[in-house]
Amino acid sequence: MMSETTTMAHSLSTPDRSTTNARAVRQRLLPLRPLRPALALGAVLMTLAAFAPPASATEGALGRPVSGTGVQPNAGVVSPEPIWAVNLAEIYFDGNISGSRQVPIAGKTSLGLDGELSFTLATLMKTWNTGTGAWNFASSFTLPYLWTKATASLSGGRGNSTSTSQTASNLFDITFTPIIAGYHFSKTDHMSFSVAIWAPTGRYDPNALANPSLNNWTFIPQVAYTKFVPAYDLEFDVIAGVQFYTRNTATDYQNAPLFTLDVMGLKKFSNGLGIGLVLGTTQQLGSDSGPTADQLNGFRGHDFALGPIVTYDTKLDGKHPLSFSARWVPTITATNRLKSTKTFMATATLVF
Repeated sequence: MMSETTTMAHSLSTPDRSTTNARAVRQRLLPLRPLRPALALGAVLMTLAAFAPPASATEGALGRPVSGTGVQPNAGVVSPEPIWAVNLAEIYFDGNISGSRQVPIAGKTSLGLDGELSFTLATLMKTWNTGTGAWNFASSFTLPYLWTKATASLSGGRGNSTSTSQTASNLFDITFTPIIAGYHFSKTDHMSFSVAIWAPTGRYDPNALANPSLNNWTFIPQVAYTKFVPAYDLEFDVIAGVQFYTRNTATDYQNAPLFTLDVMGLKKFSNGLGIGLVLGTTQQLGSDSGPTADQLNGFRGHDFALGPIVTYDTKLDGKHPLSFSARWVPTITATNRLKSTKTFMATATLVF
């Protein structure tokens, strides 16, 4: 799915100048009120932006990000008004790594890997009442549910390999973002900063191929930027982050940090429809470590994804913003990460 008080007058010493400046800030930000507040799903869906059978170039060949699913409309905007927002997202991913490559999974190595998943995310976000200054703040919590299937070719006795398939379905690791800080440069330029945290709350079996958990804590500092071009009804969104993983103590596998970048361009129409293009990439920063990773020379990987997105904005009862989106972001190229031509994401967001 996933992508917030000081006033600009605080540096002015005289009451008259401060009042004038605060008034100017309110005038500058007031037109933002009709905008659909960002759910910072970069901090949520980008995290959710993905999940395959627990693993990554990175244990399991995926990790937490699915390239192209992290950026959302209004990614850099944190509403200047106190609101609640609910987001439901569904991610479907069906990918593989060629059998000519070894992949770390379940503390072992597999010749190739097939991974299929259906990921359902429910996110609640609160924008705090911090006034109409340049800064606004929000917090969010996501409860994810994962169905996943993994098929691996594991080494057997006498040098033979055996194809094994497993499925798992359960609540996945929860994620929360304590603070999303948004800054409004102007009516058309906005930026947000956040740190998303994934907790290993899902069930994990170190001997299983398919797990509803990665069995590690993940910390993801992110920055998002949104640019509106009203003259042409265009919107541009960018979200970038770095994912830091703790060691999986059950398999003694340490994932290297992952850099993620998703970019989206949207053309909006007067009937509420929007069409655009999404480009996403995941780049591993360094090599994985641990007994299994060392056998594979660090299993360093990267990928790129590109595809279309369609959005629709309306209002429930004429007053509550309601937004929908659907995208298809197939993998263009991948090394040591699952490659998929069947990567789909759908979202629905209600603001009240």
